[in-house]
Amino acid sequence: MKQGASRNSLPWFLLGTALFLAVWELAARHAGGALLLPGPWLTLKKCIVLVPTKRFLLSLWSSFIRVMLGLLISAPLGIAAGIAAGLNRRIRAMLSPLFSVIAATPVMSVILIAFLWFGQERTPVFTAFLMVFPVMAANTVEGIKAADPGLGELFRVYRIPAGETLRSFYLPSIVPFILGGLRSGLSLCWKVVVAAEVLVQPFRALGTGMQNAKAQLETAELFAWTAGTVCAAAVSQSALTLILARLKRRR
Repeated sequence: MKQGASRNSLPWFLLGTALFLAVWELAARHAGGALLLPGPWLTLKKCIVLVPTKRFLLSLWSSFIRVMLGLLISAPLGIAAGIAAGLNRRIRAMLSPLFSVIAATPVMSVILIAFLWFGQERTPVFTAFLMVFPVMAANTVEGIKAADPGLGELFRVYRIPAGETLRSFYLPSIVPFILGGLRSGLSLCWKVVVAAEVLVQPFRALGTGMQNAKAQLETAELFAWTAGTVCAAAVSQSALTLILARLKRRR
């Protein structure tokens, strides 16, 4: 059934891609030159030249490591904070101001403040952690709220230990929310990390490549760096989806 649905949606996906490229090409022709908006063909040629270079590959690897570090630090801490907040109203009230401040603070302000504290290399990782941490915590809290209250009352009546209650009752409820948080968190990590790299310019980074291309008025190269970043984020997102799907089937 799923394979049939995928086959039926493929033509529409291709049509949407063709329409996007056509609109892009028309906009580029009316933009007044490649300095303002290079077309898809020029961007593709720049990508073919740029992507195999050592400069791009090292930048891609460095940015990927920062994204993974941000996610690997924020996910377990966010899940732990979410479990504590979901099970205890006092802890939830105590953490609420922190989450509200993080949600209201502009990302650029976080990057600039983190730059003063951590320097060029660690700022993107810290910024990604700070942005993804409340997402993981909020998803975990929602998973705990979604647990069946009647079954929870049964666990309390029979005085089942807290550890066993967490493992057997709450964990199955929060797992889907955690998986959803990981998917959205990975996407957010890429955006935040690259934005921080553009601003603080670490030695090797996709964002630094974008900023250098912009400073040299190499708009086509800027688009090529952006396209490479988008492809890398899409590949990592697909890989995470496959990994989570396999884990779900095993479970």
